[in-house]
Amino acid sequence: MAEKINFQKSSFEFSMLLYDTRYRSTSIQVIALIVFFSFVVWLINNTATNLAVSGKDIDFSFLFVQSGYDINQKLLEYTSQSTHLRAAVLGVLNTLVLSAMGCIAATVLGVIVGIARLSKNWIIARLMTVYIEMFRNVPLLLWIVLVMAVTVESFPRPNAFKGADPSATMKLFDSVALTNRGIYLPEPLFSNGLGDLALFSNSFSISLDLIAIMAVLISSIWCIKKLKKRANRIQEATGDRPTTWYWVVSILVVPTFLLLMALGFYLGYPELKGFNFKGGIQLRNSLIALWVALSLYTSAFIAEIVRSGILAVSAGQSEAASALGMRPNRIMSLVILPQALRVIVPPLISHYLSLTKNSSLAIAVGYMDITGTLMGITLNQTGRELETLLIGMSIYLCISLIISSVVNWYNRRNDLVGR
Repeated sequence: MAEKINFQKSSFEFSMLLYDTRYRSTSIQVIALIVFFSFVVWLINNTATNLAVSGKDIDFSFLFVQSGYDINQKLLEYTSQSTHLRAAVLGVLNTLVLSAMGCIAATVLGVIVGIARLSKNWIIARLMTVYIEMFRNVPLLLWIVLVMAVTVESFPRPNAFKGADPSATMKLFDSVALTNRGIYLPEPLFSNGLGDLALFSNSFSISLDLIAIMAVLISSIWCIKKLKKRANRIQEATGDRPTTWYWVVSILVVPTFLLLMALGFYLGYPELKGFNFKGGIQLRNSLIALWVALSLYTSAFIAEIVRSGILAVSAGQSEAASALGMRPNRIMSLVILPQALRVIVPPLISHYLSLTKNSSLAIAVGYMDITGTLMGITLNQTGRELETLLIGMSIYLCISLIISSVVNWYNRRNDLVGR
């Protein structure tokens, strides 16, 4: 008869945390985290102690002190009597506006240049090569200063629009003025407006007219998506796709037009009063210079990304589409680019983030973004270097993370799914 042997499990010992392969990796990670956080705690405590010794305790109350300076480009009501916090908010909004404008323009221009560089026309392809090499090999700051100088020197002064025989005239049926102080555009106004919605104890307000227009547009887009899904189902069932373009135009245009009519929409044109134009929307030359320079500079890098993404698509795809009788422009828009996007989007994120961070160069031409307001004038007035820099770095970090999350969501949504 075989003898039954009982194996007893060995008791746990602390030495097993380092010598037992089952626990070693976890133990090393825990030790590394403890050392790292201990260093961070020591660094913060040492910084706070040194600031206290020098009479500079960490204090964010300066944000609620009167700022005492003006902001040239603003989306909200602001005066020199406003607080540093409101100035910082306006700086963030100016940064977001510049970044959004730059990303859109750079993407459109980069796609066009990237496709044109693959053209079979030798002259077009070489011109696009010169464009790419010229813009991406010259420092961005030089392009910003150059464009700023061109806008200041080439556009006329406001007094050139005066007199019986002025040397400069307004464009587009006397609705747009191009001056060396900026571009003045018509301003959307409402005679039957809904007013504003006050937030945060009347510190900020949001136009109810804008909210109503956005709600109508979002609803129209939702209806258009439902309409397209219905057209897809009919096409899958019958093989014939119904014509929907007139429904799309009607859904998008008619509700918005009716809402604008109900609100009494009209345009307020800029007028020359005194030494400058009044009314309308002013795009200062600093904003224009930054927008143009950032768009041209970043588009050169995006063009190379687009070109590499298109070349990554198998040549058999375009040959098969050509064999079906599709035209070259339809092949590019319907066959090549949708597949190339899976290669283009990931590196595109990095350049969107670079454009957003490069917008901090706005201080070179006097555009009041978050660097010029919070980390510029506010820092110099209050002497709160640590607090302002920490807030500014956190803002840039949040903006970058939001951009990365949105583009990554789009990339995952269009990623290939294994079956």
